[in-house]
Amino acid sequence: MQIRNHLRLLVLLALLAPGLATQAAAQPDKIAQLQPVRQTPVRVVTTVNFITDLVQQVGGDRVRVEGLMGAGVDPHLYKASAGDVRRLQQADLVFYAGLHLEGKMVELLERLPKAIAVTDTIPRERLIRPAGGFQGQYTYDPHVWFDVTLWQLTINQVRDALSRVDPAGASRYRANAEAYRKRLEQLDAFIRQQIAQVPPQQRVLITAHDAFNYLGRRYGLEVRGLQGISTVSEAGTRDVQALADFIVERRIRAIFVESSVPRRAIEAVVAAVRARGWRVTIGGELFSDAAGSPGTPEGTYVGMMEHNIRTIVNGLLGREP
Repeated sequence: MQIRNHLRLLVLLALLAPGLATQAAAQPDKIAQLQPVRQTPVRVVTTVNFITDLVQQVGGDRVRVEGLMGAGVDPHLYKASAGDVRRLQQADLVFYAGLHLEGKMVELLERLPKAIAVTDTIPRERLIRPAGGFQGQYTYDPHVWFDVTLWQLTINQVRDALSRVDPAGASRYRANAEAYRKRLEQLDAFIRQQIAQVPPQQRVLITAHDAFNYLGRRYGLEVRGLQGISTVSEAGTRDVQALADFIVERRIRAIFVESSVPRRAIEAVVAAVRARGWRVTIGGELFSDAAGSPGTPEGTYVGMMEHNIRTIVNGLLGREP
């Protein structure tokens, strides 16, 4: 059965667009190549769920958005199913993060002419280059949404692509985009105000994997991750012991688990710290590579970020959640 499903997936990939490899190489500006759709709502497929929210914010009632990855799904490890490929084929437009966030889907998405990477509008000089990368995949750290000022830049990519396929809705998309941009300006100010409550020497954020470097750079946090920027890598005993030594040396009160990463590695760090005579608590669960469940505040990008910041601040200050 697995072999049959794999063959079916390969056939669907081949049917998506013959010769896409050379076509993609010849079309650096995918938006300019998009064709108008015949009817609305525009059928959009997204990868991670905070991109789903982004498209809904800009598209409003002129789009019908279907996300492939829900709450708690790790995009680094996600594999496209045959059903996913059919959804991509049937969509008018596809939005994904880019920068190799969707590790196992990258080749498929880059070759699909109607698939738009929302991070393509971010100037490369504003991106973080990970030390050594991960097996050569990551030229840049893909977790850009943790710097709200960078995530604001993705709004134009969504607005322009939707306007290209649905010219009649262009004015609506512009208005929605501007309203959402202002909302993210408010979010950025909120985060800076919250982090200011934590004394500078206590602003150390330790999590399961190295997803929060943009948050640290923008808002003044020292960031340490047990794993690298991809959850494909695994933390070993040496990593756990080294992090435990750091926590004891710095007298850190709280470290954090992530919704899309198993918590056993962080629990091992807590135990190693306890064995050294210091007590560190798990300060709460953060959303890293996926937002929360649909219909909850944390299921939106803004709600996800507000939850994370409140959790971090309360944990670092030793407050009850």
